[in-house]
Amino acid sequence: MQVNGISFTKPQKRWRIAVFTIHAALFIKKQRLLKALKSNSIVAASPVVSNPHILLDIDPTHDVNHGRLIEIVKNKNLSELQRYGGVPVVAELLCTNLENGVYGDEEDLHRRKAKFGSNTYPKPKPKGIIHFVLEAFWDTTILILLVCATLSLALGIAEHGAREGWYEGGSIFLAVFLVVVVSAASNFRQDRQFDKLSKISNEIRIEVIRNNVRKKISIYDVVVGDIVVLKIGDQVPTDGLFIDGHSLQVDESSMTGESDHMEVNSTLNPFLLSGSKIVDGYARMVVVSVGVDTAWGQMMSSISRKSVEQTPLQERLTKLTSFIGKVGLTVASAVLIVMMIRYFTRNTRDRNGNREFNGVDRGFRDVSSSMVRIISTAVTIVVVAIPEGLPLAVTLTLAYSMKRMMADQAMVRKLSACETMGSATVICTDKTGTLTLNEMKVTKFFTGLEEILQSSYKTISQDLVELIHKGIALNTTGTVHKLKPESPVEYFGSPTEKAVLSWGVENLDMDMDEVKQQHTILQVETFNSEKKQSGVLIRKNADNSVHVHWKGAAEMILSSCSCFYEPTGEIKIMTDEKRSQLENIIQGMAATSLRCIAFAYKKIKYEECNTSANGEGKAPSMSHEDLTLLGIVGMKDPCRPNARKAIKDCKDAGVAIKMVTGDNVFTAKAIAIECGILENDGQVTPGEVIEGIEFRNYTDEERMLKINVIRVLARSSPLDKLLMVQCLKKAGQVVAVTGDGTNDAPALKEADIGLSMGIQGTEVAKESSDVVILDDDFSTVATVLRWGRCVYNNIQKFIQFQLTVNIAALVINFIAAVSSGEVPLTAVQLLWVNLIMDTLGALALATERPTNELMHNPPVGRTAPLITNIMWRNILAQAFYQIAILLILHFSGRSIFEVNQQVNNTLIFNTFVLCQIFNEFNSRSIEKHNVFKGIHKNKLFLSIIVVTVILQIMMVEFLRNFANTVRLNIVEWCICVAIAAFTWPLGWGVKCIPVRNT
Repeated sequence: MQVNGISFTKPQKRWRIAVFTIHAALFIKKQRLLKALKSNSIVAASPVVSNPHILLDIDPTHDVNHGRLIEIVKNKNLSELQRYGGVPVVAELLCTNLENGVYGDEEDLHRRKAKFGSNTYPKPKPKGIIHFVLEAFWDTTILILLVCATLSLALGIAEHGAREGWYEGGSIFLAVFLVVVVSAASNFRQDRQFDKLSKISNEIRIEVIRNNVRKKISIYDVVVGDIVVLKIGDQVPTDGLFIDGHSLQVDESSMTGESDHMEVNSTLNPFLLSGSKIVDGYARMVVVSVGVDTAWGQMMSSISRKSVEQTPLQERLTKLTSFIGKVGLTVASAVLIVMMIRYFTRNTRDRNGNREFNGVDRGFRDVSSSMVRIISTAVTIVVVAIPEGLPLAVTLTLAYSMKRMMADQAMVRKLSACETMGSATVICTDKTGTLTLNEMKVTKFFTGLEEILQSSYKTISQDLVELIHKGIALNTTGTVHKLKPESPVEYFGSPTEKAVLSWGVENLDMDMDEVKQQHTILQVETFNSEKKQSGVLIRKNADNSVHVHWKGAAEMILSSCSCFYEPTGEIKIMTDEKRSQLENIIQGMAATSLRCIAFAYKKIKYEECNTSANGEGKAPSMSHEDLTLLGIVGMKDPCRPNARKAIKDCKDAGVAIKMVTGDNVFTAKAIAIECGILENDGQVTPGEVIEGIEFRNYTDEERMLKINVIRVLARSSPLDKLLMVQCLKKAGQVVAVTGDGTNDAPALKEADIGLSMGIQGTEVAKESSDVVILDDDFSTVATVLRWGRCVYNNIQKFIQFQLTVNIAALVINFIAAVSSGEVPLTAVQLLWVNLIMDTLGALALATERPTNELMHNPPVGRTAPLITNIMWRNILAQAFYQIAILLILHFSGRSIFEVNQQVNNTLIFNTFVLCQIFNEFNSRSIEKHNVFKGIHKNKLFLSIIVVTVILQIMMVEFLRNFANTVRLNIVEWCICVAIAAFTWPLGWGVKCIPVRNT
């Protein structure tokens, strides 16, 4: 063979022919693939790049139909997927590397989002301010007032001309407009607040691999081609395809309605749909479609926006509002009838002292004007009587507390939890991560009966070390990553996994990648809170030897062992004496708050395990019996610094704390003493600390007898936690429960308040909970309890304030109408009072922050009355004082102060409003004498008081025609202030009168 005069030897000729043949074969294969893809409307976005660190180009001008691939995944069309070459070909089409993921720089992510879309879906537009204004205008009483205002305006202009006649009708229009706009603006603001909190609550963090680095990102930042790491409890963020993993089972009930769990693997069902939940196993998936292209996205984008749910307290207040409104309607009807009778019987007089109706010289216009005035007054009484501010106050205090709780690391998912938490009588809490820091570190290591100090690790038999390497590196859901040789090692996984991995790498010189390359994983049994152990079946590639490795709770692993390793590498029989000694070692470590994890293995004959890595053939043998113990490690997880104080605060508040943990009884007891759940002296009465198996073996009667005595439930399963919640609720307790695992979901749902963990909690646990504790700290649970009580207390404060105004206004107007035929407060003045007490009063009192006194009161309980005897005492005292003073002014004010009727009416109006302003201070505390404590911290309260006072001065001094008032001199102002200020000493004195709380 010669080329341009150059001759080749036979070997050189063979090499060149081989290279030519390979290139020709690759070219033909590529052309066939592209032809098949084009014929089925699926074309690669760009040429496949072997190097994952090279930017993968996505050409938007290429003839690509990504929609066909979306349909294949959505319809789970396995035959068509296999026809195109399966998952590897899909990865090539999406320009991603199945091991290292997408390149992931800003340009790459931008181009992927531009071509394939973002992982979001369109939502209905939020309600605008106009919606809330129109909603407020459609209130029946407001519509009646508007009709009255229109008639009054028309009659006034007709009688007095446009310049003078618009005052009364225009004043009612303006007052109604103010009430509506302020109420609508407040509702609009709260709606926006709830929308914002809803977006935060829907934020999910998931783990992806980009450029060979594992990182956590928002679910909204996932792009097509991403490699997503899934584990138990995760929500599948997009539609995608299974790459690899073990024992993966998903719950697709949110999509299909079927409760059966679906097994996902690479051969029979590689399809993963967004919205599904991982219930077992772990896996990696490649993202095929995002956002509205997914089944979940299409469903969510078609769902209309939900209105904010009504909480139980709001429902109770709605009933109270309805009852008070009926009373007000009855009083208003009586006032209307009495005033009409007095008018037509010629017992009413105008401002000049003349009879308003004499049947002779009064025309239709005069009669109509009087009728409109009487009707508008009666309707206004209804407006004042109906406490629209109660629902508003609940909304305000819930929104305010939700915002503040978010700042305190607690995210409220369900509004009802804000108020229900204030009634909690028992909190069932996890140990790991809630009472402790969840920062595990191996501090002790035993192999055989001998403790191995860190300085002596080199003396351990190499065979034993290699077996421990396998037990750590292959039986884990965590990973070890080192970006550059000089960069520090990073560990990923749960705190326990990270502690074991770091111990293996840093103390036993384990090379995780090397161990994985030398072995093939045949089967995995993942860890869950019921089994409390995980196992892996592996085959060594060099000699095909097969081992099963187990890792988990030390006493459980020990119970399955028949032999154990000595540090020298010698294997000894597990006699009863040796087993007892090892049990004592475990108990000794547990008593010092160490979590004990044991490693064991068993060699299996190759003939017994005729299986392949993809799961084909005979089922692998995952034997639990006759294991050989490799070693036991003790991991320290220190208590959180604030846990003890938080538990003491809860106990002082009358809330019992029960610890429910999967750890053994000795570790659980040690932590309970350290945190203050059990007394420091360590003396435990019988039944206070028990194990889950003992609890579940009780009869129903025994459980109900002992449920209130139990303080620590060790070695418990999620079903034990659920059983405890059910028993406590049956015993009449209001139960709050913390949880972080998928299996905790039933207990979180069953509890009155479910509290999931934001850091270690799975998405399933979070969705089942009412509140997410963002920092996983028990002190935040105590903060939620404090805010829950604050919500309830703030509502009670506002009820006390508003009922005082309602009772006083109704009684004064009724008595005045019956006795004199006229009411001292006009429609506009009553609307102004309504604005003060409904909107401004709700803002002032509903935004009080929690005080320490709240945590010294016992829980209010499930059926406690909303209005207590103490509140009735305060309400009636203030209402009767206001009624007495204003009726004296109404009947005798002119003679006492020697003023005309207009000045006297202004005095009545001004005094009434000032009484409400002073009484707002009294309402800051229902029981405490000092109502000014901490007032300087509530700037909103002080601002509202200042604004109210300024507006009242403007109403009296500058808006005389609008408010139907006259100017008052300094003495008259001082009289009004002095009368109103007497509510302070009156409130102080009334609180000295002892009454029963309920």
